Amino acid sequence: MKSLRQAAGSLLIVGLEGPELSPLERSWLKLIRPAGIILFRRNIENATQTRSLLKDASAYCADAHLRCVDLEGGLVDRLRDAVARQPSAQAVARTGKPALMQKHGELIARECLAFGFNTTLAPVLDLGLPTSTSVMGSRAAAPDAEGVIEYTRAFLAGLAARGITGCAKHFPGLGGGTLDSHHATPFIERTWKQLWSEDLAPYRALRKELPMVMVSHAAYPKTRSGSSPATASPFWVTTVLQRRIGYRGLVFSDDMEMGGILKQMPIEEAVVSAVRAGMHLIEICHSPELILRAYESVLLEAERSAAFRKILLARARSSARLRARQFSAPSSRQLSATQLSALTAAVQNFALTVESRQPK
Repeated sequence: MKSLRQAAGSLLIVGLEGPELSPLERSWLKLIRPAGIILFRRNIENATQTRSLLKDASAYCADAHLRCVDLEGGLVDRLRDAVARQPSAQAVARTGKPALMQKHGELIARECLAFGFNTTLAPVLDLGLPTSTSVMGSRAAAPDAEGVIEYTRAFLAGLAARGITGCAKHFPGLGGGTLDSHHATPFIERTWKQLWSEDLAPYRALRKELPMVMVSHAAYPKTRSGSSPATASPFWVTTVLQRRIGYRGLVFSDDMEMGGILKQMPIEEAVVSAVRAGMHLIEICHSPELILRAYESVLLEAERSAAFRKILLARARSSARLRARQFSAPSSRQLSATQLSALTAAVQNFALTVESRQPK
């Protein structure tokens, strides 16, 4: 890294306001040079417009940058209006057919490529436990680790076949949660033994197959992390994920604008804590004010503390190395109107197939 400013910016994944870049966005993107962009439905009208927005924003990003979208299927599907509704992970997993699970990944990858993305923030590895049903809905593939592992392995194979990167979430697991971390911190009352043998089993089994892992804002008071959100916890990121499990890929935070973290601490403290905890990429999905406050707080802490400066530069080097390994492929080519129509039909037919295969 040439400078602390480059290092600070290269840990950020940022969101945008609308379907095209504003002059203000161009200014702050040029300043921070983030590691990537994440888009939401507010940013997406059609494939041509989305590709143009991503191209414009990517010009200000660091090398080997991410172009992200949340595309799980079911409840979380940012392209459902622009293409067609994808079935949920739970519905696909319930078919019991690994071939359909892999096809789910392939079709989601094809949608990503059509719109210019290189990353989908999926699949969900949380267990679909009764405790969290009201929060997770159909996002969790299965109630047990074996079912989650089967779906995840096939889904990621489908993504990889098309050159799209997935992101496993939400480590260490939201299956025991009763609150939505968008609004408040879930305090998950599961013991270390339960978490290690059940919630963490998919991460342990798939540690060499997961290109990225997203860490949640949940707290686990019956473990050594106490009341600290996992995103700000060296215990969860460094000790458990990287050392005990042996994960060596990119570690990605959930959105730092969520109430799950900001009701515990201000954005400045949250981002600095996340860097210390071991995060390679820190996601801030909407507010330019919060993005700039986060960026400046990392710089200020690096200027104030030699120890933190060393951590920041090391984290930035590690992030750059891992991104170069995963995100060096050129952008995909734009599809014709006929090809986009064929993709829509393929997704619709797949949804019908999944529906017909549901257990009675």
